Amino acid sequence: MVARLRSSFSDRRIAVVGSLLLLSAFVLSMLVARVVYTRAPTHGSIAWDLVLAWVPFALSLLIYERARRGAALRSLVPLGCAWLVFFPNAPYLVTDLKHVGTGGSVPLLYDVLLLSAGAWTGLLLGLTSLFLVHAVARRLVGAVSAWALVVGALTLSSFGIYLGRVQRWNSWDVVVHPAALASQLGGGLLHPVDYPRPIALTVLLTAFLLVSYLVLYSFARLVPEWPDARER
Repeated sequence: MVARLRSSFSDRRIAVVGSLLLLSAFVLSMLVARVVYTRAPTHGSIAWDLVLAWVPFALSLLIYERARRGAALRSLVPLGCAWLVFFPNAPYLVTDLKHVGTGGSVPLLYDVLLLSAGAWTGLLLGLTSLFLVHAVARRLVGAVSAWALVVGALTLSSFGIYLGRVQRWNSWDVVVHPAALASQLGGGLLHPVDYPRPIALTVLLTAFLLVSYLVLYSFARLVPEWPDARER
């Protein structure tokens, strides 16, 4: 029975990873077709954005697997911090939709599909990784603290998206250029009166990501209640 359950959980993880890989391959194939057709690298940054979006998902799988094998909370904290730093790169792909209508050498609907598929892939990678981290947190620190972690992660991620899209910072700048990043943040960027845009965008993105996560969480936790065959 235990072996059967382990096999079932493993099959579920393989199905999730495989479907996300398939979706990523679809986005990349559309991107390659566009580049070949136009002979221009327009929207080529989506490929790199997808690579970065897979980083937090891979880290969340590692966190989940280590927690499943009984790793202590202390040993998971460094991985959790790395996941949090890279987590904004996944939902960041949603902001690529701003490029719809640029590079008009292909039909507009093609770019709409390409950018929407990229946004959908990034959103799924990010929210699925959050779901795995949330599951670990629920087990180790309790339901209330785990939900606080979810809201906090989404809030920080939303602000990180602003830093990446508008201020052009990267996740690794937390390590490579921490002083410059801290200087800009300390220079008043977080002041709601002098700089209302980052606060407003952070609140809006947080609300969007939280509602989206609640939808995914509801579906992921849904258990079909099939009638017993003997009761038919």
